[in-house]
Amino acid sequence: MADLTKILLVDDNPKYLEDVLPFYGYEVLCAYDGLQAVKILESERHIDLVLLDVMMPNMDGWETLKVIRKNPVCQDIPIIMVTAVGEDQKMVSGLKIGADDYIVKPFILPNLLARIEAVLRRSRHSPKKQFSNNVTINQINSVNALTSREKDVLLLVTQGESNKSIAEKLVLSQVTVKSHLNSIFKKLNVTNRTQAVLVAMQMNLVEK
Repeated sequence: MADLTKILLVDDNPKYLEDVLPFYGYEVLCAYDGLQAVKILESERHIDLVLLDVMMPNMDGWETLKVIRKNPVCQDIPIIMVTAVGEDQKMVSGLKIGADDYIVKPFILPNLLARIEAVLRRSRHSPKKQFSNNVTINQINSVNALTSREKDVLLLVTQGESNKSIAEKLVLSQVTVKSHLNSIFKKLNVTNRTQAVLVAMQMNLVEK
């Protein structure tokens, strides 16, 4: 019998997922803060994926993500960030640090399960995390379809800039920035700026 996929759940209140994930065929280990998570990852060599909550005591999720990605023992383990609503700029930073995906609380369980499977599938097809492995012809065509100004806007979005800041740096109105963003989202077939950043990272348009 094959070993169960092992998930490290890093959350100071893990009860719900700790109880429910085993019903879907996952083995779950729990860490209640980032410091404990790093210790487990250094000692436990068979973690398949980390679900990392952002809001935790001692060391929050963003700092934990940085520590994991700098540690050669565990730096290639796929990580899904669990974030609160309204943290777009931080999520962009997290993706650049090395998060593989994110999900916003409160989430719907089937959505989380689908994201877990997608990240695991990508991880199993690549010995190292390579965003470029997921690039499609449609994405290449979509990025090529962006205007020069839209690419300028997208680059600033990948740097975590707000609409106001983008407007100031490009000498545009915020209304124009929003118009460019809507066009970018449509061309890239995404619905928000974080998804747009993922496509940009897959296309190696930003430094990671």
